[in-house]
Amino acid sequence: MLLELEKRKQPSRAMLYLTPVISVLLTMIAGATIFSVLGYDGPGAVWAIFFVPVLDIGAWQDLGIKAAPLILIATGLSIGFRANVWNIGAEGQYVMGGLAGTGIALATWEMEGWWILPAMCLAGAIGGALYAAIPAFLKTKLNVSEILSSLMLTYVSIQLLYFLMRGPWKDPEGFNFPQSRMFSDSQLLPEIGDTFVHLGVPLAFIVAVIAWYVLSKTVFGFEIRVVGAAPNAARYGGFNRKRTIWLALLAGGGFAGFAGILEAAGPYGQMVPQFPTGYGFTAIIVAFLGRLHPAGIVLGALILAISYVGGEIAQSSIGLPNAASGLFQAMMLFFLLATDILVTYRLRFSGARSGGAA
Repeated sequence: MLLELEKRKQPSRAMLYLTPVISVLLTMIAGATIFSVLGYDGPGAVWAIFFVPVLDIGAWQDLGIKAAPLILIATGLSIGFRANVWNIGAEGQYVMGGLAGTGIALATWEMEGWWILPAMCLAGAIGGALYAAIPAFLKTKLNVSEILSSLMLTYVSIQLLYFLMRGPWKDPEGFNFPQSRMFSDSQLLPEIGDTFVHLGVPLAFIVAVIAWYVLSKTVFGFEIRVVGAAPNAARYGGFNRKRTIWLALLAGGGFAGFAGILEAAGPYGQMVPQFPTGYGFTAIIVAFLGRLHPAGIVLGALILAISYVGGEIAQSSIGLPNAASGLFQAMMLFFLLATDILVTYRLRFSGARSGGAA
Protein backbone atom coordinates (compact mmCIF):
# COMPACT_ATOMS: atom_id res chain seq x y z
CA MET A 1 0.00 0.00 0.00
CA LEU A 2 1.48 3.34 -1.07
CA LEU A 3 1.25 6.65 0.73
CA GLU A 4 0.19 9.42 -1.65
CA LEU A 5 -0.50 13.14 -1.55
CA GLU A 6 -3.98 14.21 -2.58
CA LYS A 7 -4.66 17.87 -3.32
CA ARG A 8 -7.33 19.39 -1.11
CA LYS A 9 -10.24 21.27 -2.64
CA GLN A 10 -9.21 24.23 -0.55
CA PRO A 11 -6.35 24.87 1.91
CA SER A 12 -6.93 23.42 5.36
CA ARG A 13 -7.16 26.08 8.08
CA ALA A 14 -6.74 23.36 10.71
CA MET A 15 -3.42 22.30 9.22
CA LEU A 16 -2.39 25.93 8.83
CA TYR A 17 -2.30 26.23 12.62
CA LEU A 18 -1.40 22.62 13.44
CA THR A 19 1.74 22.33 11.31
CA PRO A 20 3.81 24.68 13.56
CA VAL A 21 2.94 22.44 16.51
CA ILE A 22 3.76 19.31 14.46
CA SER A 23 7.09 20.82 13.40
CA VAL A 24 8.07 21.49 17.04
CA LEU A 25 7.15 17.91 18.02
CA LEU A 26 9.10 16.47 15.08
CA THR A 27 12.06 18.67 16.05
CA MET A 28 12.03 17.20 19.55
CA ILE A 29 11.90 13.63 18.23
CA ALA A 30 14.61 14.19 15.62
CA GLY A 31 16.79 16.11 18.09
CA ALA A 32 16.59 13.37 20.69
CA THR A 33 17.46 10.77 18.06
CA ILE A 34 20.39 12.70 16.59
CA PHE A 35 22.02 13.52 19.92
CA SER A 36 21.51 9.95 21.15
CA VAL A 37 23.30 8.66 18.06
CA LEU A 38 26.11 11.17 18.72
CA GLY A 39 26.58 9.75 22.20
CA TYR A 40 24.74 12.41 24.23
CA ASP A 41 21.69 12.04 26.42
CA GLY A 42 19.21 12.81 23.64
CA PRO A 43 15.96 12.78 25.67
CA GLY A 44 17.76 14.75 28.39
CA ALA A 45 18.83 17.32 25.80
CA VAL A 46 15.25 17.80 24.63
CA TRP A 47 14.07 18.09 28.22
CA ALA A 48 16.78 20.66 29.03
CA ILE A 49 16.16 22.73 25.89
CA PHE A 50 12.37 22.76 25.65
CA PHE A 51 11.03 22.13 29.15
CA VAL A 52 13.50 23.30 31.80
CA PRO A 53 13.33 27.01 30.74
CA VAL A 54 9.53 26.88 31.04
CA LEU A 55 9.43 25.07 34.38
CA ASP A 56 12.19 27.16 35.94
CA ILE A 57 10.61 30.48 36.94
CA GLY A 58 14.06 32.01 37.32
CA ALA A 59 14.62 31.57 33.58
CA TRP A 60 11.51 33.51 32.57
CA GLN A 61 13.34 36.82 32.64
CA ASP A 62 15.87 35.42 30.16
CA LEU A 63 13.02 34.24 27.95
CA GLY A 64 11.56 37.74 27.80
CA ILE A 65 14.93 39.30 27.00
CA LYS A 66 15.64 36.76 24.25
CA ALA A 67 12.13 36.94 22.81
CA ALA A 68 11.91 40.76 22.59
CA PRO A 69 14.24 41.32 19.58
CA LEU A 70 12.77 38.30 17.82
CA ILE A 71 9.25 39.69 18.22
CA LEU A 72 10.26 43.09 16.85
CA ILE A 73 12.23 41.78 13.88
CA ALA A 74 9.76 39.04 12.96
CA THR A 75 6.83 41.46 13.15
CA GLY A 76 8.59 43.77 10.72
CA LEU A 77 9.47 40.90 8.41
CA SER A 78 5.90 39.62 8.45
CA ILE A 79 4.69 42.90 6.94
CA GLY A 80 6.94 42.34 3.94
CA PHE A 81 6.28 38.62 3.68
CA ARG A 82 2.54 39.27 3.59
CA ALA A 83 3.15 41.49 0.57
CA ASN A 84 5.48 38.94 -1.08
CA VAL A 85 8.47 41.17 -0.32
CA TRP A 86 11.22 38.84 0.87
CA ASN A 87 13.51 40.82 3.11
CA ILE A 88 16.16 38.28 4.18
CA GLY A 89 18.63 40.92 5.39
CA ALA A 90 17.05 41.85 8.71
CA GLU A 91 20.30 40.86 10.42
CA GLY A 92 22.11 43.65 8.60
CA GLN A 93 19.35 46.16 9.35
CA TYR A 94 19.50 45.06 13.00
CA VAL A 95 23.27 45.76 13.06
CA MET A 96 22.87 49.10 11.30
CA GLY A 97 20.16 50.13 13.77
CA GLY A 98 22.51 49.31 16.62
CA LEU A 99 25.29 51.30 14.97
CA ALA A 100 23.06 54.31 14.29
CA GLY A 101 21.90 54.41 17.91
CA THR A 102 25.46 53.92 19.12
CA GLY A 103 26.53 56.88 17.02
CA ILE A 104 24.09 59.07 18.95
CA ALA A 105 25.31 57.54 22.21
CA LEU A 106 28.95 58.35 21.44
CA ALA A 107 28.05 61.87 20.29
CA THR A 108 26.23 62.52 23.57
CA TRP A 109 28.53 60.51 25.82
CA GLU A 110 29.33 63.36 28.18
CA MET A 111 25.77 64.68 28.26
CA GLU A 112 22.82 63.87 30.45
CA GLY A 113 19.11 64.13 29.72
CA TRP A 114 15.90 62.17 29.30
CA TRP A 115 15.94 62.84 25.56
CA ILE A 116 19.13 60.91 24.80
CA LEU A 117 17.67 57.40 24.97
CA PRO A 118 14.61 58.25 22.80
CA ALA A 119 16.97 59.91 20.31
CA MET A 120 19.06 56.73 20.21
CA CYS A 121 15.95 54.59 19.64
CA LEU A 122 14.74 56.91 16.87
CA ALA A 123 18.17 56.81 15.24
CA GLY A 124 18.19 53.01 15.46
CA ALA A 125 14.84 52.69 13.72
CA ILE A 126 15.80 55.23 11.05
CA GLY A 127 19.18 53.55 10.54
CA GLY A 128 17.57 50.17 9.95
CA ALA A 129 14.93 51.66 7.64
CA LEU A 130 17.50 53.55 5.58
CA TYR A 131 19.56 50.39 5.17
CA ALA A 132 16.43 48.56 3.97
CA ALA A 133 15.84 51.42 1.54
CA ILE A 134 18.80 50.19 -0.54
CA PRO A 135 17.17 46.89 -1.57
CA ALA A 136 13.86 48.76 -1.95
CA PHE A 137 15.47 51.16 -4.43
CA LEU A 138 17.22 48.33 -6.29
CA LYS A 139 13.96 46.36 -6.44
CA THR A 140 11.69 49.14 -7.63
CA LYS A 141 14.13 50.84 -10.03
CA LEU A 142 16.25 47.97 -11.37
CA ASN A 143 14.12 44.93 -10.49
CA VAL A 144 16.99 43.47 -8.44
CA SER A 145 15.91 40.59 -6.21
CA GLU A 146 15.47 41.91 -2.68
CA ILE A 147 16.40 38.44 -1.40
CA LEU A 148 19.94 38.69 -2.73
CA SER A 149 20.51 42.40 -2.21
CA SER A 150 19.25 42.47 1.40
CA LEU A 151 21.20 39.31 2.25
CA MET A 152 24.48 40.58 0.79
CA LEU A 153 24.07 43.91 2.57
CA THR A 154 24.09 41.98 5.83
CA TYR A 155 27.74 41.12 5.35
CA VAL A 156 28.54 44.73 4.44
CA SER A 157 27.03 45.91 7.71
CA ILE A 158 29.06 43.38 9.70
CA GLN A 159 32.29 44.53 8.07
CA LEU A 160 31.33 48.14 8.85
CA LEU A 161 30.76 47.11 12.48
CA TYR A 162 34.20 45.48 12.64
CA PHE A 163 35.82 48.58 11.11
CA LEU A 164 34.17 50.99 13.55
CA MET A 165 34.94 48.85 16.61
CA ARG A 166 38.58 48.48 15.64
CA GLY A 167 38.99 52.04 14.40
CA PRO A 168 37.04 55.29 14.85
CA TRP A 169 34.66 54.10 17.61
CA LYS A 170 37.15 52.04 19.60
CA ASP A 171 37.05 52.78 23.34
CA PRO A 172 40.24 54.74 24.17
CA GLU A 173 40.02 53.39 27.71
CA GLY A 174 39.14 49.83 26.70
CA PHE A 175 42.61 48.26 27.04
CA ASN A 176 42.81 47.87 23.27
CA PHE A 177 39.69 45.66 23.10
CA PRO A 178 37.67 46.25 19.91
CA GLN A 179 34.54 47.74 21.47
CA SER A 180 32.83 51.09 21.92
CA ARG A 181 32.62 53.02 25.17
CA MET A 182 30.15 51.72 27.73
CA PHE A 183 26.90 53.67 27.51
CA SER A 184 26.16 56.14 30.30
CA ASP A 185 23.13 55.90 32.59
CA SER A 186 21.19 58.26 30.31
CA GLN A 187 21.84 55.91 27.38
CA LEU A 188 20.86 52.60 28.99
CA LEU A 189 17.39 51.08 28.99
CA PRO A 190 15.95 51.15 32.53
CA GLU A 191 15.23 47.82 34.20
CA ILE A 192 11.77 46.99 35.47
CA GLY A 193 11.46 46.75 39.25
CA ASP A 194 13.90 44.38 40.90
CA THR A 195 14.33 42.30 37.77
CA PHE A 196 16.96 42.55 35.05
CA VAL A 197 14.23 42.74 32.40
CA HIS A 198 14.77 45.98 30.52
CA LEU A 199 12.15 48.33 29.14
CA GLY A 200 12.59 46.92 25.63
CA VAL A 201 10.78 43.70 26.59
CA PRO A 202 7.34 45.24 27.24
CA LEU A 203 7.92 47.60 24.31
CA ALA A 204 8.27 44.59 21.99
CA PHE A 205 4.92 43.18 23.11
CA ILE A 206 3.26 46.61 22.73
CA VAL A 207 4.67 46.95 19.21
CA ALA A 208 3.24 43.51 18.34
CA VAL A 209 -0.22 44.65 19.46
CA ILE A 210 0.07 47.87 17.43
CA ALA A 211 1.21 45.86 14.39
CA TRP A 212 -1.80 43.57 14.77
CA TYR A 213 -4.13 46.59 14.75
CA VAL A 214 -2.43 48.19 11.75
CA LEU A 215 -2.36 44.98 9.72
CA SER A 216 -5.93 43.94 10.47
CA LYS A 217 -7.82 47.21 10.90
CA THR A 218 -6.27 49.78 8.56
CA VAL A 219 -6.14 50.45 4.82
CA PHE A 220 -2.38 49.93 4.90
CA GLY A 221 -2.82 46.44 6.29
CA PHE A 222 -5.50 45.68 3.70
CA GLU A 223 -3.21 46.94 0.93
CA ILE A 224 -0.38 44.73 2.17
CA ARG A 225 -2.63 41.66 2.17
CA VAL A 226 -4.15 42.33 -1.25
CA VAL A 227 -0.80 43.05 -2.93
CA GLY A 228 0.60 39.82 -1.52
CA ALA A 229 -2.39 37.56 -2.16
CA ALA A 230 -3.74 38.95 -5.44
CA PRO A 231 -1.35 41.31 -7.27
CA ASN A 232 -3.67 41.73 -10.25
CA ALA A 233 -6.62 42.60 -8.04
CA ALA A 234 -4.41 45.06 -6.18
CA ARG A 235 -3.45 46.74 -9.44
CA TYR A 236 -7.07 47.02 -10.54
CA GLY A 237 -7.93 48.33 -7.08
CA GLY A 238 -5.47 51.17 -7.49
CA PHE A 239 -2.85 49.93 -5.06
CA ASN A 240 0.66 50.91 -6.06
CA ARG A 241 2.92 47.86 -5.90
CA LYS A 242 6.16 49.85 -5.80
CA ARG A 243 4.90 51.95 -2.92
CA THR A 244 3.96 48.76 -1.08
CA ILE A 245 7.47 47.35 -1.63
CA TRP A 246 8.99 50.53 -0.23
CA LEU A 247 6.70 50.58 2.80
CA ALA A 248 7.19 46.88 3.51
CA LEU A 249 10.98 47.09 3.37
CA LEU A 250 11.17 50.34 5.33
CA ALA A 251 8.90 48.89 8.01
CA GLY A 252 10.94 45.69 8.23
CA GLY A 253 14.19 47.63 8.40
CA GLY A 254 12.81 50.07 10.95
CA PHE A 255 11.63 47.29 13.25
CA ALA A 256 14.97 45.47 12.94
CA GLY A 257 16.92 48.67 13.58
CA PHE A 258 14.78 49.43 16.63
CA ALA A 259 15.52 45.93 17.94
CA GLY A 260 19.21 46.55 17.32
CA ILE A 261 19.48 49.67 19.44
CA LEU A 262 17.35 48.11 22.18
CA GLU A 263 19.88 45.28 22.38
CA ALA A 264 22.83 47.67 22.37
CA ALA A 265 21.27 49.88 25.07
CA GLY A 266 19.95 46.88 27.00
CA PRO A 267 21.84 43.59 27.47
CA TYR A 268 25.10 44.80 25.86
CA GLY A 269 25.33 48.34 27.22
CA GLN A 270 27.77 49.15 24.39
CA MET A 271 28.56 48.07 20.82
CA VAL A 272 30.87 45.09 20.35
CA PRO A 273 32.00 42.98 17.37
CA GLN A 274 29.93 40.08 18.74
CA PHE A 275 26.76 42.08 18.19
CA PRO A 276 25.53 40.08 15.15
CA THR A 277 23.62 37.49 17.14
CA GLY A 278 21.70 35.81 14.34
CA TYR A 279 18.42 37.31 15.59
CA GLY A 280 17.72 38.63 12.08
CA PHE A 281 17.90 35.16 10.58
CA THR A 282 16.14 33.42 13.47
CA ALA A 283 13.31 35.94 13.15
CA ILE A 284 12.52 34.46 9.73
CA ILE A 285 11.74 31.16 11.46
CA VAL A 286 9.70 33.04 14.05
CA ALA A 287 7.67 34.83 11.37
CA PHE A 288 6.73 31.61 9.61
CA LEU A 289 6.24 29.69 12.85
CA GLY A 290 3.76 32.40 13.83
CA ARG A 291 2.05 32.32 10.44
CA LEU A 292 2.91 36.00 9.88
CA HIS A 293 0.37 36.99 12.54
CA PRO A 294 1.59 39.17 15.44
CA ALA A 295 -0.01 36.90 18.06
CA GLY A 296 1.55 33.82 16.47
CA ILE A 297 4.87 35.65 16.22
CA VAL A 298 4.85 36.31 19.96
CA LEU A 299 4.33 32.58 20.58
CA GLY A 300 6.95 31.66 17.97
CA ALA A 301 9.45 34.07 19.51
CA LEU A 302 8.90 32.57 22.94
CA ILE A 303 9.50 29.06 21.53
CA LEU A 304 12.76 30.16 19.89
CA ALA A 305 13.73 32.02 23.08
CA ILE A 306 13.18 28.76 24.94
CA SER A 307 15.58 27.03 22.56
CA TYR A 308 18.21 29.76 23.16
CA VAL A 309 17.94 29.62 26.95
CA GLY A 310 17.51 25.84 26.95
CA GLY A 311 20.58 25.46 24.74
CA GLU A 312 22.67 27.26 27.36
CA ILE A 313 21.19 25.07 30.09
CA ALA A 314 21.87 21.89 28.10
CA GLN A 315 25.41 23.07 27.42
CA SER A 316 26.21 23.38 31.13
CA SER A 317 24.14 20.45 32.42
CA ILE A 318 24.83 17.66 29.92
CA GLY A 319 27.72 19.05 27.88
CA LEU A 320 25.78 19.66 24.69
CA PRO A 321 27.71 21.64 22.02
CA ASN A 322 27.11 25.39 21.82
CA ALA A 323 25.63 24.93 18.35
CA ALA A 324 22.86 22.64 19.62
CA SER A 325 20.24 25.38 19.84
CA GLY A 326 21.06 26.44 16.27
CA LEU A 327 20.62 22.85 15.11
CA PHE A 328 17.22 22.63 16.78
CA GLN A 329 16.17 25.94 15.20
CA ALA A 330 17.25 24.75 11.77
CA MET A 331 15.33 21.50 12.18
CA MET A 332 12.28 23.45 13.28
CA LEU A 333 12.32 25.49 10.08
CA PHE A 334 12.94 22.39 7.99
CA PHE A 335 10.00 20.50 9.49
CA LEU A 336 7.78 23.57 9.26
CA LEU A 337 8.48 23.93 5.54
CA ALA A 338 8.09 20.18 5.01
CA THR A 339 4.78 19.88 6.86
CA ASP A 340 3.40 22.99 5.18
CA ILE A 341 2.51 20.76 2.26
CA LEU A 342 -0.25 19.32 4.45
CA VAL A 343 -2.07 22.65 4.20
CA THR A 344 -2.82 22.11 0.53
CA TYR A 345 -2.44 18.31 0.33
CA ARG A 346 -3.67 15.43 2.46
CA LEU A 347 -1.92 12.12 3.01
CA ARG A 348 -3.80 9.07 1.85
CA PHE A 349 -3.05 5.46 1.21
CA SER A 350 -3.55 4.41 -2.38
CA GLY A 351 -6.94 2.79 -2.75
CA ALA A 352 -8.42 4.67 0.19
CA ARG A 353 -11.53 6.77 -0.43
CA SER A 354 -10.72 10.41 -1.03
CA GLY A 355 -12.67 13.00 0.98
CA GLY A 356 -13.25 16.75 1.03
CA ALA A 357 -11.13 19.42 2.51
CA ALA A 358 -10.48 19.34 6.26
